[in-house]
Amino acid sequence: MRVSRALAVLLAGSVLALAGANAAARDVDVRHEAYDATARPPVADPAVVALFEPATFVGSEGVRLPYRLMAPASVAPGRRYPLVVLLHGSGAIGQDNEQQLGAVARAWGEPALRRRFPAYVLAPQVPVRSADYRPDRDGLPASMPGASLPAVLALIDQVGQRADVDPDRIYLVGFSMGASAALAALVERPRQFAAVVGFAPVPPARELAASVSPVPMLLVHGSADEENPFAADEAWVRAVTAAGGRPRFIVIDGMAHEFPQQMLSRRDWRTWLFGRRRAGSR
Repeated sequence: MRVSRALAVLLAGSVLALAGANAAARDVDVRHEAYDATARPPVADPAVVALFEPATFVGSEGVRLPYRLMAPASVAPGRRYPLVVLLHGSGAIGQDNEQQLGAVARAWGEPALRRRFPAYVLAPQVPVRSADYRPDRDGLPASMPGASLPAVLALIDQVGQRADVDPDRIYLVGFSMGASAALAALVERPRQFAAVVGFAPVPPARELAASVSPVPMLLVHGSADEENPFAADEAWVRAVTAAGGRPRFIVIDGMAHEFPQQMLSRRDWRTWLFGRRRAGSR
């Protein structure tokens, strides 16, 4: 049976597209972990909380942003340190400058981790949402900047101007709404941040994946999460990978919408994070 040239080209294109899709699927960097329901956060230590100095930032639009900033345990003259920005979930929205210092923030102040990962750790508290959600074309939710995100970005700019902050090592770390805001901030400023670690985010619209695909990302999500659907995060990781990125994806099998307590004090993901530098830097 003879096949027309046009049909042959069409068939060949379909085969190549299918091969490319399969290759992209194979290339997705996914690791599965069992959910440890017995893991518990460390006991709150008032001494650790006291390491985070309180202050307030007022954005250009009048948004009042309380925040805490922890300095490295020891600051060496002439040395520059990473800036780790911790973005909290919706449960900590407010202006008391305390609720954002939950177990995730306090873990960075544990003596062993503070020595191993010297950095400025910035924990802003937003008075209104830092990320909002809407349906994407695939029917799953997608995030977009919330009303407080511009003030958060302005605060990062201000703290990042410190002489001893390394501008090539500014990292975003967030949970839930905060992880969604971290990815939204990355879309807003893809050249500013060295890496993002997001726990249970709602990712941006998948069509935006190509614009941030060069930036290192580590996303962690429970497979049983129905509040911020796991499927949306999975679709984002595949879109970033298809665009040429190399995002890392850790799936906690059976975990619902929560921060994985088993990862609070772990060094592996922090070691990965601190090994990243902004694209184009030396």
